[in-house]
Amino acid sequence: MSDISNKQPYDIFIIGGGVNGAGIARDSAGRGYSVYLAEMNDLASGTSSAATKLIHGGLRYLEYYEFSLVREALKEREILWAMAPFIIKPMRFILPHHEGLRPKWMLRLGLFLYDYIGGRKKLPPTKTVNLRKHVAGKPLKVSSKVGFEYSDCFVDDARLVILNAKDAAQKGASINVSTKVISAKIIDDIWEIKVKNQLNNKIKTIKARALINAAGPWVDITNSNIKETDKKNHVRLVKGSHIVVNKIYDHDKCYIFQNSDNRIIFAIPYQENFTLIGTTDVDYEGDPSDVSISSDELNYLCEVSSHYFKQPVKRSDVVWAYSGVRPLFDDGADEAQEATRDYVLELEDYGAPLLNIFGGKLTTYRHLAEEALEKIEQVIGKKGEKWTANSNLPGGDFAIGSFDRLVLDLKKQYPFMAHSQIKRMVRLYGTLTRQVLGDAKSHFDLGEDFGANLSAREVDYLIENEWAQTIEDILWRRTKLGLVINDRDKRALANYIEARTTEL
Repeated sequence: MSDISNKQPYDIFIIGGGVNGAGIARDSAGRGYSVYLAEMNDLASGTSSAATKLIHGGLRYLEYYEFSLVREALKEREILWAMAPFIIKPMRFILPHHEGLRPKWMLRLGLFLYDYIGGRKKLPPTKTVNLRKHVAGKPLKVSSKVGFEYSDCFVDDARLVILNAKDAAQKGASINVSTKVISAKIIDDIWEIKVKNQLNNKIKTIKARALINAAGPWVDITNSNIKETDKKNHVRLVKGSHIVVNKIYDHDKCYIFQNSDNRIIFAIPYQENFTLIGTTDVDYEGDPSDVSISSDELNYLCEVSSHYFKQPVKRSDVVWAYSGVRPLFDDGADEAQEATRDYVLELEDYGAPLLNIFGGKLTTYRHLAEEALEKIEQVIGKKGEKWTANSNLPGGDFAIGSFDRLVLDLKKQYPFMAHSQIKRMVRLYGTLTRQVLGDAKSHFDLGEDFGANLSAREVDYLIENEWAQTIEDILWRRTKLGLVINDRDKRALANYIEARTTEL
C-alpha cells in the first residue's frame, strides 16, 4: 500500500507494528497528525498474534485486586465489538466449580463484579448452570456438577492489528513493514531516525517531532539503543503458549478451567474444526523472536484440560502450537501469573519527546492509544479530538447482530460461491469482502485455488492492500488457513507470492 502522507518532519514516528503501535497510528492519523510507523518484520508478527484471542476483562485479575484494569477492559469489550463485529464476536464461557479450589461464593462474587463494574449493556449476564443437564456438561467428567456461564468476546488478534494499520494508512499514515530502526538521535529538537529496509538493506533517514517506542518485548532494548545507555528492565518477559487440537466438542461454548496452582486455562472453539487451549505463564529470557512451546508447557496444557474433559488431550493430538512473549510491566511480583497486565506510559522530553509503552493487552489497546496521545499532544500540540470510541474498523460498517444477513446478501451477489466460503471471508474482511471479490462471476474469475478456497484474487488483495509479503503472513496471520492447507498447495502458494511480490 502506498502512503498518502510523506511530509517531513512527521509529527509522530512509531516503532512497532503490534496492536499498540497500529492503534496509536490509527488514532493519531485520524486526528490529523502525520505518522510514520516502522515494523521490523510483519504486522502482528510478535506478541499481538500469539494471544488467547480474547477481548475480555480478565476475570482472574480480580483476585489480584486489579479492579481498575478489569473495569477499563470490560468497558472496552462492547466498544470494540461494535467497531469490528466480524473479527470480534460474543462468546459464552463455562466456569465449572471444582471442589477444593475456589468456593462457589467466591466465584459468584467475582462474576457479579465482572457483570456490573464495566457497564455491560449488550452482552448477557452470568447464570448458574447444572452441568449434568446443560449441553456444556456433556464433554466434561461427571465430577463437574455445577458451573457458571458468563460473557466475553473472541477476536482474530492479528486481523485486529492489520485493520488498525489499514485504517491508519487510509487516514494518511505511512505504514512500513520489514523496516528496522537502527538509530535515533535528536538534532535541533527533531528526531532523526535511521531505518533499514530488511528486504533490500537500503537505509534512509526519517525526521519526526515525536518518537513513540511501542516495540513490545523489544521495548527495553529499543529504549537503551535510542539513549545509548545500558539496558534497564522495565518489562518482565513472560512466555504464554497455546495448543490447537481437533475439535473436542460440538457446541459453541468456551471453557475456563481452574487448576490447583491457582492458574486458569481456556478451551475455545477455533476455526470451525479445532479447539484452542491455553495459556501458560512462564518467565522468559532470551530473544523474543525465537520463542516456542516447551515440553513442560505442552504437558501442562494437556494435563489440565484432561483433568476436566472426558476425552483426554494427548501430546499426539496437538496439530499446532504457538508461543508469544508478553512484555508485562515489571511490578516486582513473585510469580509470572501475578505480574500486572496494566500498562505504563513513560514520557521523556529531550527537546523532542520520547514515549515508551510498557505492558498492555489486546482489550485495552484503543484506550492506551488515547492516553498515549494525551501525553504527546502536551508536547507537540493538539490536533483533533478523541474519535475512535464511535468508529468502525475497515469492513466493520454494519450493525451488531447482522453478520448472518451480510453473509446471505453476499451469497446472493456471488451465487457461485459456497456459503461456508462466503462466511469465512466475511469473518476476515466484513463488508470489504466485496472489494476482495470484485466483479467475479465464477470461480474461474478468482484465479488459482491454493486450497481451502483461498484464491489468487484473495492473495492479490492481501499483498496489495494488507502488506502481506510471505506465505506465513498470509496463512498464519491474515487467514489462519495454515491449519488446513496441505504441503503441495503451500508450495504452489509460496511460488505465486514470490512471483507477485517480485512484480510489485
